[in-house]
Amino acid sequence: MRISRRRFLELALGLTVLAACTRRAPEGDGQILPATPACGDGDDATPPQTAGPFFKPASPERSSLVESDTVGTLLIVAGSVLATDCRPVAGALLDFWQTDDAGVYDNQGFGFRGHQFADDQGRWELRTIVPGLYPGRTRHIHVNVQAPDGPVLTTQLYFPAEPTNEVDAIFDPALLMEAEGTVDGQRAGFTFVLDVS
Repeated sequence: MRISRRRFLELALGLTVLAACTRRAPEGDGQILPATPACGDGDDATPPQTAGPFFKPASPERSSLVESDTVGTLLIVAGSVLATDCRPVAGALLDFWQTDDAGVYDNQGFGFRGHQFADDQGRWELRTIVPGLYPGRTRHIHVNVQAPDGPVLTTQLYFPAEPTNEVDAIFDPALLMEAEGTVDGQRAGFTFVLDVS
């Protein structure tokens, strides 16, 4: 069975995310080291998907969408933004939005909405919850990803082994996150590949 470079990247990131769960920074400060995915030249760009009707511009800059009164299963999603030639895309903008635990989008404020910028190695991490089911859709997280001065990639991230994946007309298996359960919730990983040429 032949595995595409994109799928290889996703599998490699999943393993490094798991390793990062137990690998700590030097000097015992308790900080988790970021995952470092493998890469191969000529990777396919991450496929686009619809933004849906609930995108709102001007989300707050933050890497955690969790508030003190948040209800739901904690989810940490970590990954990288790379170019198709495997260069990290430093400073890439990532703008996330999703439903709450009950499957409702906050259209009045900015609940479960926020943007951040990838670091110098293209790495990013989002602290959120597993989104609830929106009617007619499988669980998903929306995201806009943009290299500095580049075009915006609008896409969605999906959860593996989700029963509703097979009945969602928009679902794309190329956008599956690698996810694992943890004591406190879940960790997941995804590498965005941008065509920045």
